[in-house]
Amino acid sequence: MELNLNSLQAAGAFTGCPVEKEIKWNKDGKELSATAYVRKLSYKSAVSDVKQFGKDVIAGRIAACICDKGGIPVFSVEDITGYVVESEKDTEAEKKRKIAIIERGPLDHNLTIALLSAIAEVNSISGEVKT
Repeated sequence: MELNLNSLQAAGAFTGCPVEKEIKWNKDGKELSATAYVRKLSYKSAVSDVKQFGKDVIAGRIAACICDKGGIPVFSVEDITGYVVESEKDTEAEKKRKIAIIERGPLDHNLTIALLSAIAEVNSISGEVKT
């Protein structure tokens, strides 16, 4: 095979559109559900993994893979961890965004597991994510 975009596309070397997944999780004894869109592991997730090396790879993986129907990320790593670093150089809008993240706190444990399970399913990763 000659390496070019057409041959790579024919070989399935691109991840395509996000995959729609119905996720369910429990919060305070109540079952919740939502439609999530999951990007297959890709260049973007590989870059995220490298950027998060020595940091929070799990949050990076969720941020890289969970998106809206059009492929736009739903979360930042900060949204997932609930942790931000404030700077004197932050604009007022950035300060407000960071305060909102701190007040929200980290993503719920059960939702985190549901999202990781959806990522594993879409990518045919064997093994079950345990709660």
